[in-house]
Amino acid sequence: MPELPEVEAARRALEAHCVGRRITRCAVADDPKVVVAAAGRVAFERAMVGRTILAARRRGKNLWLRLDAPPFPSFQFGMAGAIYIKGVAVTKYKRSAVNSADDWPSKYSKFFVELDDGLEFSFTDKRRFARVRLFDDPETVPPISELGPDALFEPMSVDNFVDSLSKKKIGIKALLLDQSFISGIGNWIADEVLYQSKTHPLQIASSLTRESCEALHQSIQEVVKYAVDVDADCDRFPVEWLFHHRWGKKPGKVDGKKIEFITAGGRTTAYVPELQKLTGTQSNKKVVASPRQVSEDGDAKEAGAEVEVEADDDLKPRKRVPTFKAAEGQQKKDVISAPSKITSKIAGGKKKPSIKHGSKDDVKTTGPNKAGAGSNDEHGLDEPTAKMRKVSGRGTRNSSKNKPKTTK
Repeated sequence: MPELPEVEAARRALEAHCVGRRITRCAVADDPKVVVAAAGRVAFERAMVGRTILAARRRGKNLWLRLDAPPFPSFQFGMAGAIYIKGVAVTKYKRSAVNSADDWPSKYSKFFVELDDGLEFSFTDKRRFARVRLFDDPETVPPISELGPDALFEPMSVDNFVDSLSKKKIGIKALLLDQSFISGIGNWIADEVLYQSKTHPLQIASSLTRESCEALHQSIQEVVKYAVDVDADCDRFPVEWLFHHRWGKKPGKVDGKKIEFITAGGRTTAYVPELQKLTGTQSNKKVVASPRQVSEDGDAKEAGAEVEVEADDDLKPRKRVPTFKAAEGQQKKDVISAPSKITSKIAGGKKKPSIKHGSKDDVKTTGPNKAGAGSNDEHGLDEPTAKMRKVSGRGTRNSSKNKPKTTK
């Protein structure tokens, strides 16, 4: 899943190659799950043509283009969103990548633009968990308005970080994934900074010593900055990083030490028990390893399961509640002294897991995000419906004509 470094690499590429250029052509996919526009694709496209790109902006894992007049296109990358610029290498990261041999623009393109100098770029999403929207002012409406300080552009001071952690009675991994606390940190960054600071993912944030908080704060700054400096090219990450050893089909080792997988913050979590130990009143707790594995595209899988939907940390626009309340329910599901029950096995005729509220398919817009609420509301906002139209290149598995007829 793209995290802050990957989205920042895309922003920098757009800034370097597209700023100052006028949009001469725009093509938006007929995919209402990804492209949120009640006014329709044609209105979306017309709003883009003739506009000049003034800047590419980012906050957390959200990116938007500043044009010479509103509205502005905004992109949430979801699990596999990516920016491609024709003839320009943007970034390399673990995702469900679009094959470079595919026709241009790719059949997975959701937003395509041609500029007045002939340059073309496209926002693609092979797995359809991304969102493309139009806003008058993206920073003043959800989801961007609800994000915490950006981990790169607005880093907390050490004192503020320590003070904030002292008030959070939830697991530290769950807290790091909360985009209202710090925006831009996703699953792999959270695992990396916890490993480097020798912090257990399930350690209650408020129980961390100041020394541990300072080590974690330093790790966040170093990991984020390094990943950004190399344009999120994972091949250039330091060889000693946990990142290189967490994607195999079975638990591996880093620096000769065993990696195990548990559930923390509702996510499959890689950690090194030999280095990352529970402390204080949690030191006598037994942590049960999850049978899950992490596949090459980064999805969490459990032995015997076909697939598990991996939550996007900031996909669903919603009214924020205090951080400790938002994570309280999930914290109870994290695996201490009990095996994981997040996903049921599918193989062997066992019951399929139901999709929980808050999953990627459970996307609703509430409150100020409704159309007509004000001048900064999202243009053409509508909720994805269960009966979506056929999307080009997706096949017809959602079509009602494929369903078997039943008789009473």
